[in-house]
Amino acid sequence: MGGRLVILAFALLLVPAISRSEEPAAVAGAAFTDVPELTAGFRLLYEQRFPEGREKFSAWASQNPDDPFGYAAQAASYLFEEFYRQNVLTSDFFLNEKKFLHGIAGKPDPALMKGFEDAIAQTRMLAAKRITSNPKDPEAYFALTLAAGMESDADMILKKQHLEALKRLKEGNEHAKVLLAERPDALDAYVAIGTANYIVGSLTVGARMMLWFGGIHGDKKLGMAQVAKTVENGRYLKPFAQIMLALAARREKQNELAQKLLRDLSEEFPASPLFAAEYAKAMGRPIPAQMRP
Repeated sequence: MGGRLVILAFALLLVPAISRSEEPAAVAGAAFTDVPELTAGFRLLYEQRFPEGREKFSAWASQNPDDPFGYAAQAASYLFEEFYRQNVLTSDFFLNEKKFLHGIAGKPDPALMKGFEDAIAQTRMLAAKRITSNPKDPEAYFALTLAAGMESDADMILKKQHLEALKRLKEGNEHAKVLLAERPDALDAYVAIGTANYIVGSLTVGARMMLWFGGIHGDKKLGMAQVAKTVENGRYLKPFAQIMLALAARREKQNELAQKLLRDLSEEFPASPLFAAEYAKAMGRPIPAQMRP
């Protein structure tokens, strides 16, 4: 059961992306507005230029020391880089049952994990300060949802600490509920809820029953519909919803949907070797020459 639960790690992957719909004027933090420096940093991550993206996040965080989102973005840069190194967000991983159920082989890079853990600690500390002043601060819960989701991913996929990962998964779901209650327009939170629904719904009946007693439920069809909300309304993290929905679509043999999502990603980020390779695989074509070893 423990190994099988690795697939739950995707449930909160980079959960807190935000909506493009109109925001209330009362909230003006980075989580709910377009910040050019952060947008540029995430774009660099999608092109697999991780150190450059991290530099932009670090510079913004130093200028906005009270906002937890800058550190959450830094944590994401470390985690995404390690996932890229380990080929996690690919069809080779997602469609391979052994990898999908048990996580990576070997151990993650110690330096990247140290950077990730330090950034997570800063995120949590700053979010806690905001909650002291406002117990339902949406910026704080946005950051906490992201932190819990990324820790769940790291614990399950990279460290293979399944019980710790499940604790973070449940924590992230609770934070997401508070966030959506305060900011129902933050539709990118559905990338967490929807992926969890899809993944839990993919488990065997016995495994789903065990999780049901722990308060975790699943529905594959509903999950994909929820992730689609993020695809339609995302801001910083929309591409992660696209890749997740594309990989789910490939598992469900919804090839046209997967091909469209991956084509859109490869066209929006032509410098990304990851999206180019996944689109080629979905189309049954040779992987681009630059992706070959």
